[in-house]
Amino acid sequence: MAATTFSITSAHAGGSVSKGSFEGRSDHITTGNVEIKKASDGSYIVILADNFSLDGAPDPKLAFGKDGVDKSTIFAPLKSKTGKQEYSLPASINPANFNEIYVWCEKFDVPLGVASLK
Repeated sequence: MAATTFSITSAHAGGSVSKGSFEGRSDHITTGNVEIKKASDGSYIVILADNFSLDGAPDPKLAFGKDGVDKSTIFAPLKSKTGKQEYSLPASINPANFNEIYVWCEKFDVPLGVASLK
């Protein structure tokens, strides 16, 4: 009888690309860790950690920036003000081109929090 071999592949097989910790902006309290991972299919995933927290805003979204937000990179509304969350990046956004990730209030056009990515 031939041996059967099983292989389990994680969606995050490519590993961590960058990490950071949020700091509040515009008199908002934004805290917690963020990690960008490369999936096994080559796409990127943004993971807000269990310790993520935003004090609130009417229209929070996620975006990238390089020494300031790039509004063309707004890619997802925030799913929750607290806790672990995962977001798939559109193929048009390469996180290697940016050094920051933002929680951005699109309604008032202000940053709610920013994390420097390393």
